[in-house]
Parts: sequence; C-alpha cells; structure tokens
Amino acid sequence: MTAPALPVAAGHAINASVGDPPDSDATGIRAVPPIVLPFKGVWPRFGKDVFVAPGAAVIGDVELGDGASVWFGAVVRGDDDSVRIGAGTNVQDGAVIHVFKEQYPTIIGARVTLGHGARLHGCIVEDDAMVGISATVLDGAHVETGAIVAAGAVVSPGKRVGAGELWAGCPARLVRPVKPAERDFIRRNSPHYRGLAAAYLAIGVGKP
Repeated sequence: MTAPALPVAAGHAINASVGDPPDSDATGIRAVPPIVLPFKGVWPRFGKDVFVAPGAAVIGDVELGDGASVWFGAVVRGDDDSVRIGAGTNVQDGAVIHVFKEQYPTIIGARVTLGHGARLHGCIVEDDAMVGISATVLDGAHVETGAIVAAGAVVSPGKRVGAGELWAGCPARLVRPVKPAERDFIRRNSPHYRGLAAAYLAIGVGKP
C-alpha cells in the first residue's frame, strides 16, 4: 500500500512509499529531495546555488545565502525563532541548528565551517569562524570573526569567543590564538564545500 506524498516545497514531495525507490533522472541518479517544510506559513528562503542534501531538513523561518550548503542528516529548524546562514557557509553532516524561543535567533555569518555533528542553539557565529566536530555553542553565546571552537567543546550560554581565538574544553575556555595554518584551512574550506555542492547539484542532487 502506498502512503500519500506530503508536499514539502515547490516541485518536491517526500516519497513515503514502502519499497518504491525514488525516480531516476537521465544520469541514473535516484534523486531524493531534502526535507523543506514551512512552519506557521513561513517557508525557508534560499539564495543562488544553495545545496541541501537528501535527508537534511530545513524548516520554517530560515534563510540560506548564496552557495551555502546543508549536508546529509543535518537539521536547521527555524520554528521558535529565525535562523540566518550566510553565503558560502557549510553545515556539515549531522549538525543541528535551532533557536531559543522568542529570545535568541541563530545567526551564522559567511564562509563559516560547522563541523560534523556540531550543535548551535540560539547563538551568533560571525564570518570565517569554525565550530569543530561535535562542538556545541549554546544560547546567547557569540563566536567572533575567525575564531575556532575546537572539536567536542561546549561554549556555555552567554560566553563570547573573541576574534581569532581558539577555545576548547567543557566548558570551553580560551586556549590560544588561532594559528596561520588554521586560518588558512578555514579560508580554503568554504570554496572546497562550494565545489562539492556544485558537483552534486550538477547531477540533480540537493536542489531545495
């Protein structure tokens, strides 16, 4: 028995059939759409060349700038407040971005790297910063330009990570300045992920 398809965005639907593979296009790729849903009548908005991987979810009052990418298994949920993600930012696999109800939206700048499994909740991350694998940034915290939150670190509510600083630990604390090689990695990572996203989009995968 085939369940009804649920509309999630113009031209897209969740394939809810059991045992029925998604349709293949001329490339032979089985195109599975991302989950793009409104909340209280507000749909996500996407800039040019945005990539949202199959299985990733973008919900409600969310804006993604040109060339931003949301990877497999990530969730961006703008229901209790808004989420803004700047141009060229990559939200890697399994990351979760949410908000604090009617008090703290989540605002992420341009060319930011959010590592696999990162958690951002009602916080600000400025341009060219990096939040490492499985790191967490909590309500009211602020990560300034070019800063790094190390893998597994937890930035406590209301803390401010200064520009060009590396914070690590649980709770996270200042460890040292960001090294030139680390700044270079952040600089190179945004175009790298834009290239990956473009390759998927070129074969019909990940267009929201």
